[in-house]
Amino acid sequence: MVVMGGLLFTSCDADSTGGVSKVTIYPTIEVNGASTVFVPAGGTYTDPGAVAKEGTTVIKTEVSFNGNFRGAKTLDVNQPDEYTETYTATNKDGFKATATRKVIVYKTGDLVNSIEGVYLSTTRRNGTLLPASQGSSVDMKYIYIWKNSDGTYGVSDAFGGWYSIGRNIGITSATRGGTIAGNIPTNTFTFPGNPLTNQYFGGVANITALTVNAATKTVVLTCAWVAPPATNYNFVSTLTQLQI
Repeated sequence: MVVMGGLLFTSCDADSTGGVSKVTIYPTIEVNGASTVFVPAGGTYTDPGAVAKEGTTVIKTEVSFNGNFRGAKTLDVNQPDEYTETYTATNKDGFKATATRKVIVYKTGDLVNSIEGVYLSTTRRNGTLLPASQGSSVDMKYIYIWKNSDGTYGVSDAFGGWYSIGRNIGITSATRGGTIAGNIPTNTFTFPGNPLTNQYFGGVANITALTVNAATKTVVLTCAWVAPPATNYNFVSTLTQLQI
């Protein structure tokens, strides 16, 4: 640095950033259409799409699917399940944004020949609804029942969504793997999927009863759970079939 005539002169390397930080514009995604879409099994899903931007510039969006309860890695409109459709966009600096849509592929049984369907669930644990301070266990969206290839039925959560939906913990807290076999008109069932476990909490669970009422479009599912270390819970879920 040299002072001449009261003026201050400085110099710097032409390649220097001069302490200025690089600015990244993070990507954003706007999902078009409804956040939940129902598709009858064997039907067609027309993706409403999404728009991703980096600032005002539209950028590429990639799409993937995951079957939440039956494990498919692509959307299969012939396999009833709840699918999560994920839109992903990446900006020029490698930062990602994601947004999701729920795609529900369904069959609706008549509750005489089939109990397949999408159900609202109202669940009581040891006779009591979920405290309002923790969430709600009334009309929870959704519990799914589907027909397996061997003629048995699968249920998405043997606890009726108490933790996964009511307390909003997510799918890892659903008690999956429940299997139902038997005679629907006589309400005579067995549960060959027992014993079950809960991925999030552990313990041992067993479906103990199922009662179907075709007139009211309801199914009552009962499941007993011994939670670690040794706490007994009984879940009774009244499932009301959506007429879609």
